[in-house]
Amino acid sequence: MDEPMEDQGGVNQSNEQHQQQSIDTERKKLPSLLRPVVMGAITKEEYSTQYWPKLENAIIQLLTQTPGDYIPISYEQMYSCVYKCVCQQHSEQMYNDLIKVVTQHLERLSTELQASSIDVYVERFNFALTQYTQALGGIVPIFNYMNRFYVATKLNTDLKDELSHLYTVYVADKHVTGLFTLLEEAQHKPFTVSPPTMANIIKGLHHLKPAYAQLKPYLFAKFIPNILPPAQEDLLEQYVEETRQMQQELIERQGYSRDNQGRKRPGEDSMQKSVSSSYMPKNSSS
Repeated sequence: MDEPMEDQGGVNQSNEQHQQQSIDTERKKLPSLLRPVVMGAITKEEYSTQYWPKLENAIIQLLTQTPGDYIPISYEQMYSCVYKCVCQQHSEQMYNDLIKVVTQHLERLSTELQASSIDVYVERFNFALTQYTQALGGIVPIFNYMNRFYVATKLNTDLKDELSHLYTVYVADKHVTGLFTLLEEAQHKPFTVSPPTMANIIKGLHHLKPAYAQLKPYLFAKFIPNILPPAQEDLLEQYVEETRQMQQELIERQGYSRDNQGRKRPGEDSMQKSVSSSYMPKNSSS
């Protein structure tokens, strides 16, 4: 009776080995990022001393890089760090650390903007907004695994939305009042702010917080469609009056006048007469 039991055990062991070999074969067929990773436990100390410093350094580089520049960051290595930390239940700590680093950066940025002179304030704000937008394009993909399995599932939000909200709270909300004043003044002073710069700021702020358009609807309407309500027939007289006021304001600010159209440079009348007479048909003698 013992021998059949031993034979049966040998058969089961053989089947298990064959099944494991089949699993290993199937794993090898998967793309590298989809293969299950066998790893040891990552302690809190290891996370703080080995994994997070690498991620923090990459975040700071992305936040401070000049728009358009390329920084040699190994996204595969960073993604691997995030993946391992998520698998080892460090998602919450990693999310909090990320928010802390970004918040500290934005607080410093806001302070620097407040210390900027009026002459360069608009350009620096535009640079900071462009720089942060580009940084999110690198940070969010690095933390994609954390976003999928912690931010989206447990916090019911999205990482990019959360990081964009940080810029709104710590930078944009604190500066829009003074910024809008300068942008409105720039519209009446040609070449003070370039049109691409103004368009980038308005579109960027509207993307961060559409409610900003309610503060300065006419300013936003020049760059964002459907900001103003549709025209109404019973308000035509009001529209005419607004146009008249705008024209009057233009005259007062720029020194333009309808009378200027009649002003001519010395000798311009005689020049126009000679030019026009040269094109008149000559009378042929009979």
